Amino acid sequence: MNRHSEVAQKNDKLQALHLHLRHRIRGQDHVLPRIVSLLQRGELGLTKLGRPRGSLLFLGPTGVGKTEVTLVFTKFLMGEEKLFRFDMSEYQTQESLGLLLGSKAGERGTFGVVYDRAKVGTLLFDEIEKAHPRVLDVFLQILDAARITLASGETLDCSGFYVVFTSNIGSADLMSLQHSTLATMERHVLTRAQQSLRPELYARITEKLVFNRLSYDHQLEIAQLLLNQELAFLKTKGHDLEPESAVLPFIVRRGFHPKLGARPMRDAVEKLIGDAVAVDLLTGGAGCGQLAVDESANCLAIH
Repeated sequence: MNRHSEVAQKNDKLQALHLHLRHRIRGQDHVLPRIVSLLQRGELGLTKLGRPRGSLLFLGPTGVGKTEVTLVFTKFLMGEEKLFRFDMSEYQTQESLGLLLGSKAGERGTFGVVYDRAKVGTLLFDEIEKAHPRVLDVFLQILDAARITLASGETLDCSGFYVVFTSNIGSADLMSLQHSTLATMERHVLTRAQQSLRPELYARITEKLVFNRLSYDHQLEIAQLLLNQELAFLKTKGHDLEPESAVLPFIVRRGFHPKLGARPMRDAVEKLIGDAVAVDLLTGGAGCGQLAVDESANCLAIH
């Protein structure tokens, strides 16, 4: 492929990014344009030298798409294998800095291992508010100069990465403010985040975005997406299933949770359909056929 074709292909992908995210992420249309804008600038090389390609802070309740949108844009732009996730609940003590960067000369830590796998991608730091202050110092280095120094003495260039932080700061308030305007809720959560995070860290993050709680209608749309994805996955395993119309409402009844978002819905889809296939296989079937609701046993079954 020549240079002109590569550029044209990249531009087409960037122009399709917003539609792709809207198709995969439900209930968060208000944040998608700002995410797309940052990613387009990053992919076109319009960010400052010595900085990451872009930095984002995603705030909001659990299960509303903060991690999912990160996975979706990374997979679309660079490939799923370019997402590197760090759970900050594992980095709450000063000693955990050694886990991240190595604790003695010659060690490279988990960050060094990630860097060996790829020099570009997305660094996802979940629940940033749980990280120890010494770990936050590392984030300042990354955001300020796109550099990080390991215990081995090696300094790594992080300018090829997007940096995403997620946090549940203010999410309880967001649930209680559900009858307020979106602007009021956003302002409240951002104020809480600014109070909770170190000012120098908060100021260096390019985009701070507040994700909404998911309504019943949005969870219904997500359930349909998850159902389609699960059926497509099982088809690759040789299990061709055709769901009856009652299957989706049954899954929604089992998976809807007003406070935990889409996570219980994903669990319900995987468990209910997986159980139906497993039972069919164990009783001599092929795991294919009509997927129906068995009301007497309160489960899904293959006919």
